[in-house]
Amino acid sequence: MFNPFDEQAGDEDDAALVEQAQGGSREALERLVLRHQAWIFNIAVRMVFHPHDAEEVTQEVLIKAITRLSTFRGESRFRTWLYRIAARHVLNMKRRGGEGAVQGFSEYGAILDRTPDRDLPDPKSVPVDLPLLVEEAKIACMTGMLLCLDRGQRLAFTLGEILGAGDAVGGEILEISADNFRQRLSRARRDLYRFMNGQCGLVNADNPCRCPKKTKGFIDDGHVDPRRLLFVPRRVRRIEEAAAGTVREIEDALDRRYAALYREHPFLEPPDQVQGLRRILEQPAVRSALRLD
Repeated sequence: MFNPFDEQAGDEDDAALVEQAQGGSREALERLVLRHQAWIFNIAVRMVFHPHDAEEVTQEVLIKAITRLSTFRGESRFRTWLYRIAARHVLNMKRRGGEGAVQGFSEYGAILDRTPDRDLPDPKSVPVDLPLLVEEAKIACMTGMLLCLDRGQRLAFTLGEILGAGDAVGGEILEISADNFRQRLSRARRDLYRFMNGQCGLVNADNPCRCPKKTKGFIDDGHVDPRRLLFVPRRVRRIEEAAAGTVREIEDALDRRYAALYREHPFLEPPDQVQGLRRILEQPAVRSALRLD
């Protein structure tokens, strides 16, 4: 699968599609959007938590990119140009989705501590298999942990640790040096992993918090809906598979353990990508920019 964050990935396909789209090819534009849409969506999910909000963020980013496509002159790689637009947008947008629900690691830890340990629900009382519910609870909880990071750290962690962008690529996208990207990512790792080591049973067996024991409490508190799973599609492709071509050096073996937990999460596809694309192309600003009226 094409991975825009692979340092070795060629830019030829993007460049050809951009040239055709700038020349008026709607088909090329659609292919260009569909090529990058899921990657932007997976960034957005980690920034706002709820996939519905992430879908809106993705559309906002793509509308900005499409309406500005005529200004792209090839002075940088298209990947850099596009994901800079995405980065600026998610760093500067109004707070939305799950961002307002958690104010930091201390509060999040208190929420988890207040969630009682309970047995899993009766399998006959829920419409999905219990392992799927536990996985949903795990991913929802870990995604909530990301919201405890500030936006800059959260975006650096998403790019560098989850999607596997190297320091040079991450620095280009965030418009900082590779050294600064590495430092920002290191701070995000430090804060997140310190919390996980003190709270999460997935990484520290001494911690009593266990996903199966918290799942029923998450359901009761409305954080997990058995009838509408947000993070566990029935057919799962993992991030570690989608981003298989990326390699970044992680100095500490323990860091690799933490990162692996996030890279095991599903690589989410935006709901109904074709319909979403059509909604984008029907936006007045897009139609005007593409002279579709």
